[in-house]
Amino acid sequence: MKNPFVLVPYENKVLFCDRESETENILDDLLNGVNVTLISPRRLGKTGLIYRVFDELAKKEPSVIKCYCDIYSASNVEDFIKLLAEAVVKNVQDKSILKKFFSAFGGVRPLLSYDSISGTPQVTITYQNNKQKETTLKEIFDFLGKQKKKIVVAIDEFQEIRNFKDVNMEALLRTYIQPLKNVSFIFCGSKKHVMTDMFTNAKSPFYESTHCIYLGKIDHDKYIRFIKKLFAMGGYTIDDESLDFIMEWTRGHTFYTQSLCHRIFKISTGTIGLEMVKRACAQILDEGVPGFLERRNLITDKQWRFLKAVAKEGCVSQPTSGAFISKYKLGTSAAVKRIVESLVDKELLLEELSLEGKCYSVYNVFMSRWLERL
Repeated sequence: MKNPFVLVPYENKVLFCDRESETENILDDLLNGVNVTLISPRRLGKTGLIYRVFDELAKKEPSVIKCYCDIYSASNVEDFIKLLAEAVVKNVQDKSILKKFFSAFGGVRPLLSYDSISGTPQVTITYQNNKQKETTLKEIFDFLGKQKKKIVVAIDEFQEIRNFKDVNMEALLRTYIQPLKNVSFIFCGSKKHVMTDMFTNAKSPFYESTHCIYLGKIDHDKYIRFIKKLFAMGGYTIDDESLDFIMEWTRGHTFYTQSLCHRIFKISTGTIGLEMVKRACAQILDEGVPGFLERRNLITDKQWRFLKAVAKEGCVSQPTSGAFISKYKLGTSAAVKRIVESLVDKELLLEELSLEGKCYSVYNVFMSRWLERL
């Protein structure tokens, strides 16, 4: 049997765990013309949730055009336009609509080609000046707004637009998006503090323009039942002790839980016990060392020492406290505060907020488990 613990964002409903209430809420918003902001740490399943929503949307409203656009690699307006145009081309199947799409560009002449290996569409546009870029972006949204069919556009890693230089991209997009009646948007992001500021700060163009959804971890018991079911589909049995260990070792973080279960399924032959689970853990950490060391080269010795300290604690609520600093010889509280800010920005340190306050942990769970052994 094919390994049911898929490592792609989404394959089908059967291999997708829970998120039922989030799926229902987002669907209800989109079908009623409400834009959605979806915020979660990386690899917690927001992309998979988008495709899960698209799957249900296709059943409820088959005529809806669904576009997913990941702008993580975009560093300017030109990159954004290219990625958005390619997302439209990839997801619009009607050739007559595509023909109208390319004729909608007034001042530029886009060239369409296809990657020789993946077959994905590639759009190349040459501009004479920055004004043409803004005009082209407006023309794309104007085109979408003129379509008779309802359109849903999901823009992933939306916070990246704040890094675009020489343009207030938020204000520009808000101006172009606001008049659209037939287009709904899902704005997704992994930098919580940036995304929250974009949509809840009264000074931001997108202030209170969407329904904000914060994606948390999947319920522990639901995830355990899901894992047990998928192992059973492959003819394997797994005991409760092993299931609890998996959830504790991966901290219930979707990507790392899926990855560990994928490895266990791959190396198992029948009944799965704790020894087999720990063997899979060891394999994952051994294979991950080169990548962990690459991250080591990106930061200072003090930052690395701080990450190790956090890993050994698991989660730290007061990183500038005297007790924590003294225990791991981390220097002054002012220096630690700067380290925390830098590592959060580099996405090596995860900042989570709850009713109890903030808590910091190493972003990459496998790296954290490796660091705690050093």
